[in-house]
Parts: sequence; C-alpha cells; structure tokens
Amino acid sequence: MQAFPFSLLQALVGDGAVEALFSNEAELSAMLEIEAALARAQAQVGLIDEEAAQRITEVCHAFRPDRAKLAEGLAQDGVVVPEFVKQLRAAVGEPHARFVHLGATSQDIIDTALILRLKSIIEIFGNRIAELVSALRHLHARDGAVTLMAHTRMQRALPFTAGDKIGTWLQPLERHADSLDNLAPRLLVVQLGGPIGTRGEMKDHGDAVADAMAEILGLGYGPPWHSQRDRIGEFAAFLSLLSGTLGKIGQDVALMAQNEIGEVRLASGGGSSAMPHKSNPVQAELLVALARYNAGLLGTLHQALVHENERSGAAWTLEWLVLPQMVMATAAGLNKAQALVSSMSFSPSANPEH
Repeated sequence: MQAFPFSLLQALVGDGAVEALFSNEAELSAMLEIEAALARAQAQVGLIDEEAAQRITEVCHAFRPDRAKLAEGLAQDGVVVPEFVKQLRAAVGEPHARFVHLGATSQDIIDTALILRLKSIIEIFGNRIAELVSALRHLHARDGAVTLMAHTRMQRALPFTAGDKIGTWLQPLERHADSLDNLAPRLLVVQLGGPIGTRGEMKDHGDAVADAMAEILGLGYGPPWHSQRDRIGEFAAFLSLLSGTLGKIGQDVALMAQNEIGEVRLASGGGSSAMPHKSNPVQAELLVALARYNAGLLGTLHQALVHENERSGAAWTLEWLVLPQMVMATAAGLNKAQALVSSMSFSPSANPEH
C-alpha cells in the first residue's frame, strides 16, 4: 500500500521502511506467522496434537498463496482470510487440515497481523523520536543563546532566545516518547476471540491458547477485543498529536525563514520554476501539510470506533483504509523533521529590541 495515490508524491512524502510493513507481502507473512503460532499454542495446551502443529508450522513457513484467488475471495467475502485458510488447509493436507485455524475467526488473524506489524512500527517511531530529540538538543547546545524576537498572535512581543523556541518543540516530543512507551503495552495485545468473541470453540482452553499464542508472538495477553477499538483509536490519536507537534516545528521554521525576518537559515531549500532567486522551506511546509492531513484523518478513524454489536464489517473496513495512511504520514513527518532540524541554524533577530 502507498500512503498517497500518485507515485510522484511518494518521492515527496513517502517512507519506504514503514510502507513495507503495510505491503501485501508483510501482511501475508504476518498472517502465516499467526496461524503457525495458533497451532503451536493449541498443541501446548493439548487441544491438538504435536504432529498437527508441526505440520501446520512447516507449511506456514513455506506457503505461497495464490494471489489472484485471494483477491477474488477478498472481493466476495470482504476479508481475505476465508480464501487464505482454504488454501492453507489444502497445502497442509490430511489428516491435519482440519486443525488449521481451529476455533479462530477472520478478525483474529487480521487484527493480530496488524498488531504484529505495529510492534515493528512502534520501534521505528521510538527510534526516530529519540533521534529527533537528540538533534534538537544539539541545536540547542549550539545556537540556544542566539537572541530572537518572540511573537504572540503574529505580532512582535519581547526578545527571547533560540533556546526558548527550541524548548517549545522539544518538550512535547519528550512527552510523546513517554506516551508511546505507555501506549505500547495496551496496543500490542493478541486478538483471539473466535466467531463471537467468547473463545467458546476451544473447549475451555481459549484463555490458555491466547496466553501461549501471545508469548510465542511476543505480544501481550488480553481478552478478545473484536468490537472494542479504543486501542486503535488511542494509537491514531497519538499519531495525530505527534504529527501536530512536528507541524508546529515546521510552521515556526517557515515563518522564521522568511526573508524579512531571517531568524532561521536552511542549508538548502526548494527552487521555483518562475523565480530562481527563491529558496522555499519545503521540509517545513511538508510538516505542516502532514499535520493537517493526519488531523483530518483522525476524525474519520475515530468513526471506526462505532462497531455494531459483536463485529462490524463497515467500521473494520474503514479502519483498514485510514490507519495505514496515518502511520505512513507520521513516519514521513519524522523523517522530514530530522532532515529539517539537521540542516538549520539560527541567526540573531535584526532588531531584538522591544
């Protein structure tokens, strides 16, 4: 999946590392890992025999589904898992095919596959936030004493320093780093509920299977959450808040880099087709655009919190459409912010007096 529909935009706001985790290959690989973990967990608690679990695991490691039939199944069923499981059972063969996907439902596989990939994404985001914080601290150490003019309500106010300005960027990012650490255990939880979210098809072994499955996958244990989408909603809110902080940095830099203000210098800027003398603050502008993009998408994503009864096809599909876009926009913003901060320097205000 691409974050944006036109390939040229990928060069502007794409992020290959995170986009790869939303690719067909990554999702199918995660689904196979989950089916194997389910079988191994069920063998651990005695729900299926070890030979069946071993066969399912071996097939999952080598299985290559028929993509065309998966697409047909997705178009018909609204979810890819029924056709996926049909093909996987055929590959496992008798006498073990009936143990594939035992007691699980499509949402268990899709949700846990998402969470498994979000685990990698959270690690990427944590590292990028730490790198950006480090870059801002370096900028503060180098330029923090530079005298600037503060502005309130877009008007000149009183003199202050570049260190004061950097602090307004740095402090929210430090809070976001803490928020991500606190959010991760709530978000990175296995989904296993069975057809109606009761684990009833696993003969009183459902909780033990979910616990073992979580341990195998390196995720947390929790009760089924098919229609409880607050985890996803909270993560989306985090993405919008982080993007908003990056957008604040971008907006400040774009204003301070104006020729008539000149308090920020950028090592390089974007050119103009009509005015060769211009050097546009492209990275800063992108941070503003991505912040507004994610703020808009957050309202759409939060509409997916409304699941009717025990499962919603509509709300679930909406989540698929929106969450990857928000994740990839945030990833791009973190990269752009790092590039911007690493290439900028502060200059004293031309008239620092009140």
